[in-house]
Amino acid sequence: MENTDHKDIGKKLNNEEVHKADQHAAGEHRHDHDEEDETLNLTEAPEEAESWLSHWPLLTALLILVIMLTLEYGFKYQPDFPVNLIVFLIAFGLSGYNVLGMAWRKAKHFDFFNEFFLMSVATIGAFSIGSYSEGVAVMVFYSIGEWFQDAAVNRAKKSIKALLDIRPDKVTVIRNGQSSEVDPKTVQLNEIIQVKAGEKVALDGELYSNAASFNTAALTGESKPDTKRKGEKVLAGMINLDRVSEVQVKALFKDSKLSQILEMVQDATARKSQTQLFISRFAKIYTPIVFALALLVCFAPYFFVDTYNFHQWFYRALVFLVISCPCALVVSIPLGYFGGIGLASRNGILFKGSNFLDVMTKINTVIMDKTGTLTKGVFKVQQVKTVSLSSEELMQMAAAIEASSTHPIAKAVVEYAGHKLEDLKAENVEEISGHGLKGTINGKTVLAGNAKLLKKFSIAYPGEVDNLVDTVVVLAVDNQYAGYITIADEIKEDAKEAIERMHSLKLQTVMLSGDKQAVVEKVAKSLGIDEAYGDLLPDGKVAKVQGFKDAGSRIAFVGDGVNDAPVVALADAGIAMGGLGSDATIETADIVIQNDQPSKITTAIRIGNITSRVVWQNITIAMLVKVIVLVLGAGGVANLWEAVIADVGVALLAILNAVRIQRIKL
Repeated sequence: MENTDHKDIGKKLNNEEVHKADQHAAGEHRHDHDEEDETLNLTEAPEEAESWLSHWPLLTALLILVIMLTLEYGFKYQPDFPVNLIVFLIAFGLSGYNVLGMAWRKAKHFDFFNEFFLMSVATIGAFSIGSYSEGVAVMVFYSIGEWFQDAAVNRAKKSIKALLDIRPDKVTVIRNGQSSEVDPKTVQLNEIIQVKAGEKVALDGELYSNAASFNTAALTGESKPDTKRKGEKVLAGMINLDRVSEVQVKALFKDSKLSQILEMVQDATARKSQTQLFISRFAKIYTPIVFALALLVCFAPYFFVDTYNFHQWFYRALVFLVISCPCALVVSIPLGYFGGIGLASRNGILFKGSNFLDVMTKINTVIMDKTGTLTKGVFKVQQVKTVSLSSEELMQMAAAIEASSTHPIAKAVVEYAGHKLEDLKAENVEEISGHGLKGTINGKTVLAGNAKLLKKFSIAYPGEVDNLVDTVVVLAVDNQYAGYITIADEIKEDAKEAIERMHSLKLQTVMLSGDKQAVVEKVAKSLGIDEAYGDLLPDGKVAKVQGFKDAGSRIAFVGDGVNDAPVVALADAGIAMGGLGSDATIETADIVIQNDQPSKITTAIRIGNITSRVVWQNITIAMLVKVIVLVLGAGGVANLWEAVIADVGVALLAILNAVRIQRIKL
């Protein structure tokens, strides 16, 4: 049916404005016809599961139906006509008052092609021909099916909300030397907050204390402790493990990483997959056709059957209408995608929409950045070689000029120099994009960067520099080559396993990097990557990715730096490393890996495949059963009992299959 306002998962999960009369049995958690909000609301508290007693009208109707059927078939006793009709009318009203009400409200908007109107016509029609018990049974079992559907959706909502919504309601802030508990939303930038042992960090910031250990499982999926030093980034949602610590706030409550995660998941349900969009388009055509066929089943035989009996063919048309209700499709498909998003969240992966679950099933090429994606992005100085200066003097100069840069290589140089940096200060430092830095130290012009920087200024240097495999920082003082520093980055522990998994899935692997080709080839060879390209500026990466797309590849690009944002946006599926990644890349990406593990790339692909498989299982089962019973109903073989059992049974089977996604362990 065309009833996305009734069945859409986002709407089921965001039901604050639902009319009270629609909060029981078949109509609970429903929206009015004009409501169009399709966003999953995770920022509000989840509803508590409704007790069985809250469904007393439906349960009473079920009890009446069981008693009447027992009397009729067990004791061969059927009350007289008025009593029989009144009892069944009471059961019908208790089980279907909200369905009938919703059908009437939609009819007032000239919306007749929906399951409420369909069920109302079918059950009232059954009463009109004296099939009281069957009319009540259709409404009762339909309402029970809706009850189970709502329970499945609420469970899916709570599983994700419990995983993500862990922001504290209170935070201890230090103001004027006094600590006080306040709402995190009121804390301003650069204020100091106090986090006790066992408490969750409420806001993003930098550690103000000397050191502290945190559990980062809420953000990364990894429960092992992460030790932070003074000045290092601490994120909302982390749990302080050992001692009272202080954090200087660097982001407002609404801008915290955890708030962004919640927003990503909330927005995800509004982005429908192609399968969901197909079902919506299909429903617009399907529903009028079903009504037309039901009319044909009822009246067409009049012209072809000599012994035409209106009562008989009208009954068959009612059966046809009941079994045509696409509950299994309308509910289980979005619930399946929602389950996929929940499964990914529990594994530290954030899909920004169900459409990206589908995209990941079509990927055949994975292109990755090197630094921060396959390597840790934590550089260490390996060797210092000089010509005219001492090693200490060279390091001091290099650290002084690199101090103004946030690049991981610059940080490695500064860290290695340590306290010696205090002796020198660089002035007039300027960045030469893709080459390095230029500045003045004690009146001397200092260049620090790659070999291309020295070539740019026509400064001669030894040929051995070009043959070095590790990353190298070459220095020149007053246009004279002064020496070089080699720096190496460590490959992530699971990088090789990640590449092996990709190859097992028949995926082509490619690495792009701004680092020099020798370094890139060394890393690629150790990991078994198919193709590797180095010496690439940001526009070079874009050109390479576009080249693969033009060749027909379906690409997932994985990166973490600001310069990766354009490529992430260009790829079919842009994947950002969310732990160390830049905000720009995370914002641009379609998928975010929270723990920075490259092995999660194939996990994301597996989750997409699992979700797609379950969704198509539901589509196949539902359509197959419906076609069979529709034919049987039109032919007079299936009755209303069999129609409603087939309809509700298939719907429940599809829902259970969809819910199963959330329980899968990867």
